Amino acid sequence: MRSFSETFQNKSKLISRRMFILSTLKIGVFISIISRLFYLQISENIKYRSLSDKNRFREWKLVPQRGIIEDFFGEKIADNTQTFQLHMIPEDVPNIEALFFKLSKIIDFNEKKKNRIIRRLKKRKPWEPIIVSDNLSWSEFSRLNLFLHEMQGVKPVVALARKYFADGSSSHIVGYVSDTSVEDLENSELLREINVPGLKTGKNGLEKFLNDAIIGKPGIQRFEVNAFGKRIKELKLVKGIEGENFRITIDQEIQKFTSELIKDKSGSVCVMDIYTGDIVAVVSCPTFNPNKFVHGISEEDWQALIKDEKKPLINKPMSGLYPPGSTIKPIVALSALENDVISPKLVIECRGSIELYGQKYHCWKEKGHGFMNLRSAIKQSCDIYFYEISRRLGVDRMSVTAKQFGLGKKVLGSFNEERSGVVPNTEWKRKNIGKGWVLGETLITGIGQGYFQTTPLQLCLMIAQLANGGYEIKPRIIDDKYAVQPIIDAWREEFTFRNNNLDEHSPNLKRLFRNKGNIKFVLDAMYGATNEPMGTSYRSRLTKEYVYAGKTGTSQIRTITAEERELKLKQKDLPYKRRDHALFLAFAPYKNPRYAISVVIEHGGTGSSGAAPIAKKVIKKVLERHQLRKKYQLDLFQEA
Repeated sequence: MRSFSETFQNKSKLISRRMFILSTLKIGVFISIISRLFYLQISENIKYRSLSDKNRFREWKLVPQRGIIEDFFGEKIADNTQTFQLHMIPEDVPNIEALFFKLSKIIDFNEKKKNRIIRRLKKRKPWEPIIVSDNLSWSEFSRLNLFLHEMQGVKPVVALARKYFADGSSSHIVGYVSDTSVEDLENSELLREINVPGLKTGKNGLEKFLNDAIIGKPGIQRFEVNAFGKRIKELKLVKGIEGENFRITIDQEIQKFTSELIKDKSGSVCVMDIYTGDIVAVVSCPTFNPNKFVHGISEEDWQALIKDEKKPLINKPMSGLYPPGSTIKPIVALSALENDVISPKLVIECRGSIELYGQKYHCWKEKGHGFMNLRSAIKQSCDIYFYEISRRLGVDRMSVTAKQFGLGKKVLGSFNEERSGVVPNTEWKRKNIGKGWVLGETLITGIGQGYFQTTPLQLCLMIAQLANGGYEIKPRIIDDKYAVQPIIDAWREEFTFRNNNLDEHSPNLKRLFRNKGNIKFVLDAMYGATNEPMGTSYRSRLTKEYVYAGKTGTSQIRTITAEERELKLKQKDLPYKRRDHALFLAFAPYKNPRYAISVVIEHGGTGSSGAAPIAKKVIKKVLERHQLRKKYQLDLFQEA
């Protein structure tokens, strides 16, 4: 039996051990707490301070200001103007339904708009502003301010909105902006990054192509909130960065003049500098008012646009596809000469029709032209002559020349709406239709019919490259006023072109011809077509310093029946939709060329009556403004 002292000693040792363990645990816990505090307050200080700030501060992005688009002379085509908006902060509104009822008595706020706002409320945080209306009238804006004390959570705001020329002369090339859609956000990382309520984005034309540069960067509004998320005070307003401004090559004065000239028609007019490639005018009619899209087009206006048989929303210079008709004949003639298939002296008799391979082919002139050489065939646009040289040339060699001069590919390449067209050949038909080529198709291709499809802008480029002596140019529509060297080079090239002193081996210029004499021949024949009796555009000639050269074309939209030939129906006697398209290509002035023009009038009948008279007026206007354009460019050069 243990003694009392032994028992006491054992118990003391046990207690001491337990006390030691407890003390160690306490020290460990203390060290852990200290370590955690150090970690939280020192190592994670930035992180938790940031989280604290997020709970304490709120910020939202402000709509950026789009850049301005100006024409060649600095006239604003797309600008920003003052607009009146109504913003709402949902968390500050005590009663949404009561607010909506009040607004319906003050502004145009119907049930449809109300439901749209409610849908937005479900997708946004309560402190983020919602634009209730972005296009208030002055009277609505005034009434809102008058009753503002009765409505919590709303704020009338003076903002900026896009503004275009209401005449719509440049609507198709400039495009328009509208609300940013879900699809827009999916297709653009930049839009997802800067997306804010009320953000407008380019939908087509230059507004779409330049959108990333022209849209700008949003500003930021920052404010402090309490524990319940209510705003206490605004802390900082960071202004956004305005979008980049752009100057384009278009002359708005010519745009307006031309648009007014063809406003009642459906078609297009393109004008191009044959040395620099500057697009001076590119008009599409009928047009539309792009301002209607900025704040959301009404259903009534939208239906009127899409139901219009003349299709005002189509960018006809870039998207319209037309058989080139007889406007292709200078290229066919050039191809035949370049390939040594014919001589300019080749004479063929035209009796009005010819039978080849069991098929009858007609000339546009019923009784025929008589005996024709190549120059007279171009001048009078004899189909029989071109059937024969097309037969000798073949469609494949014909297509090579057509493609060299700009057909079958996009001219600018930067517009989504631009189309490539079709330059048919044996390979194309085999690949796209799965059938072999037949000779009859070569004949009709030689007069610009059949599978042939071109845009008005392509045709303008084609004639521009013929007119400058057969050299490749790079068309452009965005102009850099400080690009000094290209201007100098363009003027140097103009001088050498004019004086026939061009080094044909210049590394800066690509030749599109083999024999320069062939180019001169074709241009001379086009002179005859416009300025000599019997020429197809003789009635539309100009005199003195305005003399130009051109080629008419009629683009058939259907096969002419034997019955119609018997009745000898003229284009004006046919219903509008059954009339052929009228085409005309030209360059001016003849002796010292500087500009090329293409005119396409849908269902306009013949090129001589439906297109050439329009080209005549536009050419005169363009030449009248040439010196002004050149002086302005020189002033920019000296300024730079």
